[in-house]
Amino acid sequence: GIGAYVDEREGFIRIVAPIHGSPAEAAGILAGDVVLKVDGEDVTGLPGWEVISKIRGPAGTEVVLNVLHPDAQEPVDIKITLGQIDVESVTWQRIPETDYVYLQIAQFAEDTGGELEKALTAIDEAAKEQPVKGILLDLRNNPGGYLAEALRVNSEFLDAGKVILYERDAKGELKTWKSVGKGLAREIPIVALINEGTASAGEITAGALQENDRAKLIGQPTLGTGTVLQPFTLSDGSVVRLGVTNWLTPKQNLIKGKGITPDISLKQDPAVEMVSSYTLEDK
Repeated sequence: GIGAYVDEREGFIRIVAPIHGSPAEAAGILAGDVVLKVDGEDVTGLPGWEVISKIRGPAGTEVVLNVLHPDAQEPVDIKITLGQIDVESVTWQRIPETDYVYLQIAQFAEDTGGELEKALTAIDEAAKEQPVKGILLDLRNNPGGYLAEALRVNSEFLDAGKVILYERDAKGELKTWKSVGKGLAREIPIVALINEGTASAGEITAGALQENDRAKLIGQPTLGTGTVLQPFTLSDGSVVRLGVTNWLTPKQNLIKGKGITPDISLKQDPAVEMVSSYTLEDK
């Protein structure tokens, strides 16, 4: 495929986020892009699965997407060479010539919590040779994933007993999810990057860090997709997915349709590579 997470809304396929290091990102696909044509064929109004099937193909072949970038007036054609997409959930590196590290959580997959634990352990070992004064946590273009992994991740950063999120059902009843365990990064200063591609469990994390005064958020407002979808199987074998609960931040702010607002608003230059997109000054 091209390496991007997509969402179907009102008859349009929208790019939630290109995967970091993917053919889509390299070609210039942006979070928020609307796919209008695939290889010259109008795909507006088609089911999401059908559009995706037109985009996918053997590695090494090419597909041309006609997309409308966010805030653009006219669509553009983007040629992408398809490839096999392998995604690491957690990556980190020391920011050159500083005492800070860059830590990216690209998604909340099956063992993201375990990957983060290994990364934080490695960072702690690295700090024995050169001090680590803070973490630049990158949640940009994180489309979310498993709630259980989001809880594990947040428990590494938040003191035990801190509220990570609430789930509110149709009756208004709340279920509370809190940080547990010891956590490996509960004292180190954190600044987190978010954008319009930060969604779902990525928004849970951003909201929990912000509202527990654990991190400042920098970037653009997130997507706003905090809903639990439950599958219901019908008599003919088909499945309907219905939203059964909404996710709320620790201060009980609704995520769905609103997203998380950054403390400091900065817009990423699409021509600049992800890791070096922002210049931060010590405050």
